[in-house]
Amino acid sequence: MGVRPLRSHHLGIGLLVAALSLTGCAATVVPAESALSVPGTGKAAPAAVQTTPVRAVKITSIKTTDATKGVLTVVGSITPAPAAGSRVSLQRWSSTGRKWIEIGHGPTKGTSITIPPTVPGSVASYRLYIGAQAPYGAASSSAISFSHYVYRGIFKKPLLATGGKGHPQFTVVPPAEGPRRAEAEVIADKAGVVWGDIDTTGCRWVRTWLGNLTDGTVRVSLLNGAKVVGAVAMAQETETWLNRDILGVTRLRLQVADVKSGYGPIVAVDALLLCTN
Repeated sequence: MGVRPLRSHHLGIGLLVAALSLTGCAATVVPAESALSVPGTGKAAPAAVQTTPVRAVKITSIKTTDATKGVLTVVGSITPAPAAGSRVSLQRWSSTGRKWIEIGHGPTKGTSITIPPTVPGSVASYRLYIGAQAPYGAASSSAISFSHYVYRGIFKKPLLATGGKGHPQFTVVPPAEGPRRAEAEVIADKAGVVWGDIDTTGCRWVRTWLGNLTDGTVRVSLLNGAKVVGAVAMAQETETWLNRDILGVTRLRLQVADVKSGYGPIVAVDALLLCTN
């Protein structure tokens, strides 16, 4: 009688130990947090990926609107529309500084922006840029290359050479007296010729006012090497214009020759070049 209860007691303990062992194995096979973990981090995975809204900036028009003053007008669009009056920058790429430099700015109106800065002539890349505005980050347009032609004095750059015959004098008015760098006086003896070579690299048009101050007829010519680009005969004490397309001409000669006078040609010059430099 005493042995049988003891055996039942031992059997019950054995069954309990086996049950606990099986329960422990099941707990280690599938950890409770394994389904919410990112492998190798031990951190909970984000419920959703967060993205920053994108703002589109585009140049829709770029053109020189005043070649005399040098006004470059750039029109663009910005979507979605920023707050009214938001500041947008017009930038030009600096090849020397290797960076974008602001040359003008303006306020937005709806999705539109118009910026008309006055700047020197250039061949450069331009872009529009707007700073960050929650929830949008800063954004810029694609760069656009543009040739901005502006009128400048024909003598802004020094003459490449002068010459002629009969005591030729090609005198450019000094900066203190002619800051536009557009004026000169050319003189020679009777039957003489006077000329000056001008650096016209990057230029496409020349606009020349001429005043004949001598007592006879002279002939004024524009030459590209030996080729005559344009010429005009001027009677005594008259004025005229000599304007020509000079696209591709890098060395333009302005020449005055005596046709028939008592003491030789005397001509006043006031000329401009349309250039990107």
